[in-house]
Amino acid sequence: QDKGTKMTEFWLISAPGEKTCQQTWEKLHAATTKHNNLSTNSKFNIPDLKVGTLDVLVGLSDELAKLDAFVESVVKKVAQYMADVLEDSKDKVQENLLANGGKPSFSNPSSRITEQQWQAEHKFYSSSLDIVLFLFIFKGVNQIDNDLKARASAYNNLKGNLQNLERKNAGSLLTRSLADIVKKEDFVLDSEYLVTLLVIVPKLNYNDWVKQYETLAEMVVPRSSNVLFEDQDSYLCNVTLFRKAVDDFKHKAREYKFMVRDFQYNEEEMKADKEEMNRLSTDKKKQFGPLVRWLKVNFSEAFIAWIHVKALRVFVESVLRYGLPVNFQAMLLQPNKKTMKKLREVLYDLYKHLDSSAAAIIDATMDIPGLNLSQQEYYPYVYYKIDCNLLEFK
Repeated sequence: QDKGTKMTEFWLISAPGEKTCQQTWEKLHAATTKHNNLSTNSKFNIPDLKVGTLDVLVGLSDELAKLDAFVESVVKKVAQYMADVLEDSKDKVQENLLANGGKPSFSNPSSRITEQQWQAEHKFYSSSLDIVLFLFIFKGVNQIDNDLKARASAYNNLKGNLQNLERKNAGSLLTRSLADIVKKEDFVLDSEYLVTLLVIVPKLNYNDWVKQYETLAEMVVPRSSNVLFEDQDSYLCNVTLFRKAVDDFKHKAREYKFMVRDFQYNEEEMKADKEEMNRLSTDKKKQFGPLVRWLKVNFSEAFIAWIHVKALRVFVESVLRYGLPVNFQAMLLQPNKKTMKKLREVLYDLYKHLDSSAAAIIDATMDIPGLNLSQQEYYPYVYYKIDCNLLEFK
């Protein structure tokens, strides 16, 4: 599929059946392919649903508009969270957004959406167009929304705790954890009189340190300093001295820009820190696979629900516009980017006779400001947009 010309945007339209619905389809297909391939088209078959009163349909039309916006927002959220979870592999997001049992949702979106057509065996299928069906879809998608919040919160928590620990183990020697750097043999331990301090020495001042450290206070053990670690700017050195000279030593060291780190060697604590990090890291790895699988499955569920809501909207709107008995053909168009304006004009010419008032106020080449009925453009034919660009992650 040529990414340059194909849109990941679809127009779901319907027009009244002529002598037969097949004829309506053929007419559209011929008109959009005559000059140039303006769009890739397919039939979008919706089963005959039982229709209640006109009042019920008008009410349902408003409710379906709200449901459409809600389901779309959940589809977006699941896709966006998939991108967040896959972190560095944004390119894998598309292949993971598979709808309907492993067929790519958007590698060929038009076949993807046409496969979503109302299948009798699908759980959303119902021969009755009523509030029960509406609630059924809402409940299913609402459940996905709630589950996503709970799962995302648990996983983000884990990720946050792990990042905090990782941050502790990185950064400058003044602040970072030293647990993975120092060893037991670097310290004089369990001595009543002696204590080992850790000092951060800027590399520029290292020669001063070597010359000065033994005389910064009384009772510093000669030749007791070694470099234990270095980062870009500093060395981490140890030094052993008598406990009672510590305050004096710290004070004097500061004058020379040698910073004594407040550090007590505690094997238990350091071990606990390491174990906590390993535990969080293992937990994150354990949760990752099942979470990605859950997102795949539920992206598919939400996406299918979304297409079904669009189908219901087309059905209700077509009955309201074209009347009874039910006689219309729904069609799915994938416009070519460069010829969208031309496609609009062709559709307008094809269907302007459906709406005498539209002919007076709508010129296909002119955008009328303010003519925006509930965020849905008005055309003489039934029209809904399915915008899959919202699932593109760069």
